[in-house]
Amino acid sequence: MFAAAAESFTRPLIRRLSETTANRIAAGEVVERPAAAVKEIVENALDAGATRISVVLEGGGMDRILVEDDGIGMGAEDLALAIERHATSKLPEEATLFRIATLGFRGEALPSIGAVARLSITSRPAGAAAHRIAVEGGQVGAVAPASGAPGTRVEVRDLFFATPARRKFLRHPRTEAEHAVEAVRRLALAWPAVTFRVESDGREALSLAASDWEGRIRQVLGPGFAVAAVPVEAVGVTLDLRGLAALPSFTRPTTMGQHLVVNRRPVRDPLLRVALRVAYRDLIAQGRHPAAALFLDVPPESVDVNVHPMKTELRFREGDQVRGAVISALRRALAVGAGTAVAMPSLTIVAPPPPGPEPLPATGFAEAFAPLTPPPPMPAVQRALGLAPAPQPLPAVQRERAPEAHPLGRAVAQILETYVIAEAPDGALVLVDQHAAHERLTHEALNAQLVDGGVRAQPLLLPAVVDLPADDADRLIAHADTLARLGLEIEGFGGSAVLVRAVPALLGNPEPAPLLRDLAEELAELGEAASLQRRLDAAVARLACHGSVRAGRRLNAAEMDALLRQMEATPRAATCSHGRPTVLRLDAAALERMFGRK
Repeated sequence: MFAAAAESFTRPLIRRLSETTANRIAAGEVVERPAAAVKEIVENALDAGATRISVVLEGGGMDRILVEDDGIGMGAEDLALAIERHATSKLPEEATLFRIATLGFRGEALPSIGAVARLSITSRPAGAAAHRIAVEGGQVGAVAPASGAPGTRVEVRDLFFATPARRKFLRHPRTEAEHAVEAVRRLALAWPAVTFRVESDGREALSLAASDWEGRIRQVLGPGFAVAAVPVEAVGVTLDLRGLAALPSFTRPTTMGQHLVVNRRPVRDPLLRVALRVAYRDLIAQGRHPAAALFLDVPPESVDVNVHPMKTELRFREGDQVRGAVISALRRALAVGAGTAVAMPSLTIVAPPPPGPEPLPATGFAEAFAPLTPPPPMPAVQRALGLAPAPQPLPAVQRERAPEAHPLGRAVAQILETYVIAEAPDGALVLVDQHAAHERLTHEALNAQLVDGGVRAQPLLLPAVVDLPADDADRLIAHADTLARLGLEIEGFGGSAVLVRAVPALLGNPEPAPLLRDLAEELAELGEAASLQRRLDAAVARLACHGSVRAGRRLNAAEMDALLRQMEATPRAATCSHGRPTVLRLDAAALERMFGRK
């Protein structure tokens, strides 16, 4: 028995797989679902110069996929080669593997589809006869004469019939159809000059006429996105970036709203997604994601598209420069003040207008806050409603609507000692969260000083001693140099005590103890692995929160108007440092819907 076992170990265990089995294994990497097959066939049509592409789906693409285009077509000899593995017209020389300017290049798509489905291709070059070839489960038929219009017609039936186990993993036909339509939609966004039409089970699922890139964005992502977005542009020697990025008030629960195109190739590249996340880091709430449609053009030799079977990820030769350029372009595009309205389902989020006047001095709004005299007693009805009008009646001239130069309008009143009510030039109702808004103003002012060399410090007349838990005190002392750049000067004072000698001048006179506790908590959450920039960003956000006018403080008319004017001139003022909205807008249509008038 042991001799037999020993003999079995000496026998060769490695054998060559049959060509059919190898092809079906390879097909699993390229064609994982109907959407992948649709994507590969449509990409071939685009590489063939098609200007019109039609897609028909039956049973979510599992029963039938039909793609017709008006591209250059193929003759009989090319048609026979097209269904052979690693046969392609897109790499005239092997050296061009590192300078790919087409969507496809591996020569795997059609052979892979033919290995797991019933595939037929009919093609006709301009001025020549049409021919047809069929492949069924990897078995190739002969090329035969056929009839057809100039271009190519690819039909796929019974996808995965040759690998029934793979078919069992597919979802409901409706779900598979949605994925296929989305694949075409993303390609359509990257190729705006091409007309696309998709039909699913007899119903038109997508119809896009040829357009320019801005028009295609509106077609694909809808007018709501276009209205809620700002243009992004960056032009360099080796990089050209353009597109639209949604304002921070227009976020999504997932990353599905991020459309990234590199050299006319839709991608889901991690580097570009990180750039998006960093650009919006302190503008949107945690757990939400920005929306954008960005088109990046770089020299083909500076990007490697041969790193993923589905060609959805890239490797940039100069990744850090690309990431930095994208972040900078997005930050510039988003650095506008609050003012222009963005439509939402039941109300309107106020979003930044085109760049306007220079921001007001950082101290302008703070100086507008003079010591307030106690307001006169409110009538019982006003107290019950939580209404706190300005201490002094607004002059008659102030009851007129604000000029067009002030998109946030003129302050009317303050309610719940937290929200400012204003009337926009067009009569719309504007609501401002005074703490969130002032937090953003302070945040941007601190950032501006930090960029200029450091936040201005205000020495305390009497240094304050703050007792903290030992770990928190040690953590703050370890980051004393970083905090000094932010205008907060501290040092150890024995045991777990920390001595505060100066605070950022912009914050006025904050209570040192709560400020230090919050900063210690922030630093603990980030961990030691966090970069200096992340620590600075987090600390600035905490400082801004402590230096902002609090909810519960009554403002007079001058203070409220000063807040509105500075919001209009301050970058990214539509959201606070934590991503929450600072301002909402209710126009006449929204009010009518809320009151059931429409």
